[in-house]
Amino acid sequence: FRRGLFRSVLARRDAALAGALAALRGGQIVALKGLGGFQLLVDATDAAAVARLRARKARPDKPLAVMGTRPMLDALVELDTDAWAALSSTAAPILLARARPGSPLAANVAPDSRAVGVMLPTTPLHLVLVAALPGPLVATSGNLSDDPICIDNEDARARLGAIADLLLVHDRPILRHADDSVVWQVAGALQPWRRARGLAPLPVLVPQPLRSGLAVGSQFKGCIALSRGREVLLSQHLGDLDTEPARAAFSRAIADLTALHQIAPTFIAHDLHPDYASTLWARAEGSAAADPVRRGLGDLPLVAVQHHHAHLAGCLADAQHEGPALGIIWDGSGWGDDGTVWGGELLRGDAAGYARVGHLRPFPLLGGDAAVHDPWRVALALLVTAFGDEGWTLAARCGLTARIAGREELLAMMLRGGARTPLTSSVGRLFDGFAALILGRHAVSFEGQAAMALEAAADQEEAGAWDFPVGGAPLDIDWRPALAALLAERERGVEPGRLAARFHRGLANALVGAARAVGVEPVALSGGCFQNRWLVEQGVEGLRRAGLSPILHRQVPPNDGGLALGQLVVAGALRG
Repeated sequence: FRRGLFRSVLARRDAALAGALAALRGGQIVALKGLGGFQLLVDATDAAAVARLRARKARPDKPLAVMGTRPMLDALVELDTDAWAALSSTAAPILLARARPGSPLAANVAPDSRAVGVMLPTTPLHLVLVAALPGPLVATSGNLSDDPICIDNEDARARLGAIADLLLVHDRPILRHADDSVVWQVAGALQPWRRARGLAPLPVLVPQPLRSGLAVGSQFKGCIALSRGREVLLSQHLGDLDTEPARAAFSRAIADLTALHQIAPTFIAHDLHPDYASTLWARAEGSAAADPVRRGLGDLPLVAVQHHHAHLAGCLADAQHEGPALGIIWDGSGWGDDGTVWGGELLRGDAAGYARVGHLRPFPLLGGDAAVHDPWRVALALLVTAFGDEGWTLAARCGLTARIAGREELLAMMLRGGARTPLTSSVGRLFDGFAALILGRHAVSFEGQAAMALEAAADQEEAGAWDFPVGGAPLDIDWRPALAALLAERERGVEPGRLAARFHRGLANALVGAARAVGVEPVALSGGCFQNRWLVEQGVEGLRRAGLSPILHRQVPPNDGGLALGQLVVAGALRG
């Protein structure tokens, strides 16, 4: 089918394959019906073709996955025996691997990242295409950013007409959409980043049997879960629930998973945040029995689970660990018990309960959710919080003038406790603020982009570390000395790569210092910030040197994709 409404069939069988191959060689975008949905393919060595794909798909910066034969991938990334075993397993995931210097890959495939997501062909059709091409292909989800991927031919005709130049389809129906799973090697073993095709809905075994329940996860990186005895059955990755199509796919996934496994939940567990789409669904569904017109799960009791408690409990359940532990839970945000935005937490406890024994020193989240896409807001808030009125002068010297000009009075009012500026202890936002000051990353197109760029920029040979003092009761991880060091070294002209490395090493040292101060074993590391290789591996090494036992996720992601597992075990512990 040709781009537009795809009304005309151009070719069938061998001629269709030949046409698709010619299009890919010519830099065109082909939408291919794959195993769990449509994929968008383009020559991964052609920067102009990749740029067209990014513009049409509305995905300006987020890294794209690459598919190729083994020799092709060998030329792109560093892969050891374990990596090849993972790539060639029945799950056939995308593997995040370190990029080789001088590879033929277009620079805009994975900008601001040391890693590239690579995969082998997953169907015979993929194999035929890749084997006939001279180089690797970008293979990304067949959708507009944030929408579910297309799974049937008619849907693809309607939704991919503005993106793909050609459609290559077949008559095998796809019942449920499933993105490709994403894994990486960290601290000596594999860990999932996205649990989907090939991994879901395989069960995760938990230490103790649970009553039948449903957990609906978070607003971001959506995933639902059902419990059946010691088995927790997690859905495929559902994506962020920001759009109506994404929320509709979320509802369908719940209906599909409960029907597939014939499980009747006796409760619904959800996040504490009142405005998450998953929370709103749970509240509506919990009272569905009152409306005879609706086909709901019935009048089920609801269990609200604090976001970071779910991270801790999920990490312990992932490792089948029973008993208390220290959870170091660092992420972008989660609704705290005190009404502030948490994200840099030290939690002592287990599924049955927790105590917040420490956290990152709070700072104002200037503009609330707007700060996720505007790291300059975090940088300004850090400067003014640490240095008072002098912070405005420092902000100008750090290149923020264009961002704040003309609205100084409004921003100052917001920083004094005005609207849309809650306090936060988020390590994820701290990364953003330091990235804005070190790299000049004042705006991003997806959450975590600034942090990813900061990690990629870090000088691997730099041994220095900034000080993040840990003290007080509850423990306070103080970022102000590191900020002062950044400003002083920036003035002296220290290279950004060295600054980025000192930030990472300082945070890893603070992680170890906090764990030693609490003195509880083991130490569970969970939350999206632990998708940073430097932070994880330095933290794990430091914990082991200190005689402490780290626990990492191995079956579910450390990000919000693993949250539903934690919600279920917490709700199970609370309800008995």
